[in-house]
Amino acid sequence: MSEATPFNDYDDAAVARITRFVEQLTGGTVVGLERLVRWRPSWFVDVEKDGAIRRLHLRGDRGGDVSIFPDLKREADIIALLHDQGLPVPEIYGYLADPPCIVMEAIEGTRDFSALDDATKSAIGRTYMKAVAAMHQLPIEPLVEAGVHRPEGAEAIALVGLDAYMPHYLRTKSRPEPLIEFVIQWLRRNVPRHRERASFIQFDSGQYLVENGAMTKLYDFEFSMIGDPLVDIATMGMRNSYEPLGAPLPDLIRYYEEAMGEPVDHEAVVFHVLQFSLLGTMQFTGTVGEPCMGDPHSVYLMFDLSLRRSILLALSQLSGVPLPELSPLPERTGDNAPLMAKLADTLEGLVVEDDASRMQKAQVAELIEWAQRADSYGAEMVAHNLADISALLGRPFTDWPEAAQALESHVRAAGPEEDETLITVLATIEGRRLQLFGPTALGGAACNVVLPATR
Repeated sequence: MSEATPFNDYDDAAVARITRFVEQLTGGTVVGLERLVRWRPSWFVDVEKDGAIRRLHLRGDRGGDVSIFPDLKREADIIALLHDQGLPVPEIYGYLADPPCIVMEAIEGTRDFSALDDATKSAIGRTYMKAVAAMHQLPIEPLVEAGVHRPEGAEAIALVGLDAYMPHYLRTKSRPEPLIEFVIQWLRRNVPRHRERASFIQFDSGQYLVENGAMTKLYDFEFSMIGDPLVDIATMGMRNSYEPLGAPLPDLIRYYEEAMGEPVDHEAVVFHVLQFSLLGTMQFTGTVGEPCMGDPHSVYLMFDLSLRRSILLALSQLSGVPLPELSPLPERTGDNAPLMAKLADTLEGLVVEDDASRMQKAQVAELIEWAQRADSYGAEMVAHNLADISALLGRPFTDWPEAAQALESHVRAAGPEEDETLITVLATIEGRRLQLFGPTALGGAACNVVLPATR
């Protein structure tokens, strides 16, 4: 084991405790441990017992302060219940409290569909949507008994995600958020009140593996809850934009309709695209505004920019207010360009020898590129935004935090008669931010965000 800097607080001593726990749990000997390089600590572990090798998966806590349901055991208990009811999910073998770690079945497969033909992708999609439909038809009482919140009534069912995320957002919020505050109010005023059936939902859906031309199992139930089943259709559509699900989304929806025996409400799907995009932004805005030590800040910047773009697209479609067209940014070199270039050059010369360090080096390079764009265009963007807010509120502003706070206060007091004006102003401010950071490596995902094509 290396003496690398602790990664998400899972240092060598923590990994040793996990290893001992696995051996006690299985009665075998750990003969292989492969760390997966991502922001959540996780491993594949090979255990030898009686001459046979068994592969397990270890899922640790993501760390930081971005978890809505920070108790990792909640996820372990939910997956175990789903497995007991016959859903294609990994079997849970045990849970270690210190450090938090789920010991589960290792799922075989990949997310790479590139080698599969269309007929195979279609068959996989049908199997997947049958599994999703079966999950939505499960009795929810065992999950309620296990502590999963059960919303009552159309508004609570529609906004279960918003209600779950609000305490975290209010506790971690580190800066004015006029766009978030506007969308919170818009969602509460525009709930699809005809949808009164609650189901168990994965919430961050679209996560499954395939092998040998067939689906294996679903995974990742960190954010699962009870709510409108169309949340899962909305979130798998969003995932499909950067992590393809095989069959086109309209085909997946058709397979789902066949399995459920009823049509999908497409407008409600877009409502949940808007809500889910908002919730992701609420989840990360605190640490984006005031980065926490150890957080993968580049990842969160990418999420934040992409989710805000998704918010604007969904809000425009649902409200009928078109997004404004912005003039291109003029070419400009930042005042600190030589220093920024030297930072990038210095980083490039650093030699790293392990995957975790290579990932961290890549993240630093992304942050330097982000800072270079801010150095070149940030002041001009702020000046335009100050002018827009001054014109809207009828008084001059020269300080961005003060202007943003004033706009947030105005948004919270405004009625629906101001929706069109406020959507236009907010979309202009966020559009300029996308212009500024879109050309970076982190901004590429946001530039490619589109609304899911549900039909």
